[in-house]
Amino acid sequence: MAGLHEGTGVDYVALDAFKRRGQAAAAHTEDIPELVRLRAVPFKPSRGESAFLIDCGDHYAAQVQEGLGTKMLVADAMIRIADSLACFLRGVWGGHLGIQSYKMRWCRNISRDAVAMIVNDMITVGALPTSIAMHLAVGDASWLADEMRAYGLLDGWRLACRESGCAYGPGETSELKGIINPDTAELSGSAIGVIRSGCRPLLPETIRPGDGIIFCESSGIHANGLTKAREIAAALPGGYLTEVPGSGGRCYGDVLLDPTHIYVPFVREILSYNGIRYGINVTGHGWRKLMRAPQSFTYVIDTLPTERPIFPFIQEHGGLSLEQMYGAYNMGAGFALIVSGVETFMELAKRKQWPYRIFKAGHVEAGPRQVVIKPLGITLPGDSLNIR
Repeated sequence: MAGLHEGTGVDYVALDAFKRRGQAAAAHTEDIPELVRLRAVPFKPSRGESAFLIDCGDHYAAQVQEGLGTKMLVADAMIRIADSLACFLRGVWGGHLGIQSYKMRWCRNISRDAVAMIVNDMITVGALPTSIAMHLAVGDASWLADEMRAYGLLDGWRLACRESGCAYGPGETSELKGIINPDTAELSGSAIGVIRSGCRPLLPETIRPGDGIIFCESSGIHANGLTKAREIAAALPGGYLTEVPGSGGRCYGDVLLDPTHIYVPFVREILSYNGIRYGINVTGHGWRKLMRAPQSFTYVIDTLPTERPIFPFIQEHGGLSLEQMYGAYNMGAGFALIVSGVETFMELAKRKQWPYRIFKAGHVEAGPRQVVIKPLGITLPGDSLNIR
């Protein structure tokens, strides 16, 4: 299924092959006697999930490592544009002070994106984050000399940690000359979390035919598919300043930098519902992630999310098919849950107002491993996702 993999410009075939080899190598470290004595034994069923679990006897500890990807390059480009056009933008972005506020907002957003990528992975197994560490690697320390950029990154991380209900833990800032481009940085992080005593992990083995599929809508592109998005910007006559139809006059670069939703508060609120089977962070691989479980199920989607203007723009200018779009981007669905007793679950979910729409999107059927998007007549086959 090479066509679906081409949607983001990323070679997921090679990346996924390495991930599978990594899981096989890691499995040889699960029986270390020292871990048994510490009552901190790797929980084998979590191997290959978005978060790794350690069985500590009366609770589970969770661990996640994630990165922002290439979205930093979009922020870098927009900051350069803002700086170079400052004297021409007084009527557009409010002069010098307006430009500085935009720069700070973009940096806050991408820092939040990195935290969101971490914590949204952790909650897929029912764990809640307790501490998040930042790793920022720069090619040249002068990249941090822009105070708005540095402040925005740190403030965005702080605010995202508070929203996630966890501490901003340790960190590492390194200068990697010759490895990282001196004009940018690589932002990533790790987190630890817990599944409290008496609570069970959310694992794919509990999924059953007849379960409902719940979507939590996304804010836009989130932090996946930016490689293709940047290729599109390079080919546009107006580049990142090209207006995106339906976005209220906003430019392409600004829309790409919309911050990722953090779904931790919602999941924390509904974890008491015993009918939750499994969580899915819809990131790379798009809606193919819905069939992350290794069993052969058909995931039928009947109701689509609200269309975000960024996706038809990328499809048109990237020359992508609908199959490629849904096989690579979140297409408006940022997080998914598989649950039993959908009506009861939705009553619980609607007790609070959330900054995104939450709705029943479809259901699970017995059948071949695939995702069937009925309103569009699209089927994403099981052999297009091979991450275990």
